[in-house]
Amino acid sequence: GKRVVSGSLDKLVKIWSAETGTEVCTLAGHFRAVFSVAFSPDNKSVVSGSLDNLVKIWDVETGAEVRTLTGHSGKVLSVAFSPDSKRVVSGSSDNLVKIWNADTGVEVRSTLPGDLSIVNSVNSVTFCPEGKHVVFGSTDNLVKIWDAE
Repeated sequence: GKRVVSGSLDKLVKIWSAETGTEVCTLAGHFRAVFSVAFSPDNKSVVSGSLDNLVKIWDVETGAEVRTLTGHSGKVLSVAFSPDSKRVVSGSSDNLVKIWNADTGVEVRSTLPGDLSIVNSVNSVTFCPEGKHVVFGSTDNLVKIWDAE
């Protein structure tokens, strides 16, 4: 059935039935509040970003933690899957945007400090529908487009 996902200050990620409002699954593994969650377009995985500086990928059917993506030195404030479900993008209070291979957990692309004039926390990230670009917003009141390939 149809499901929704939530992250919370209690460090948990929860999957809910959109039809009944009942909890389907609880995903535990973060050490601090979870600020961002998203389903993969193929609905097989969930990605979560937390104030513990971690990105986690979860299996929707089993509720198992598939992998932890480490590399941010600040709070992970936003996460999203690519349209083909093969990559994850994350934005952080370390002022960086990172793209990860969802299958291996390897970081495949990252902005560098000062790239694209990012001087503030990255609060929102998403892939464009074609998957070739990432759009992100930061607390400098700007929205930027970045080549994801």
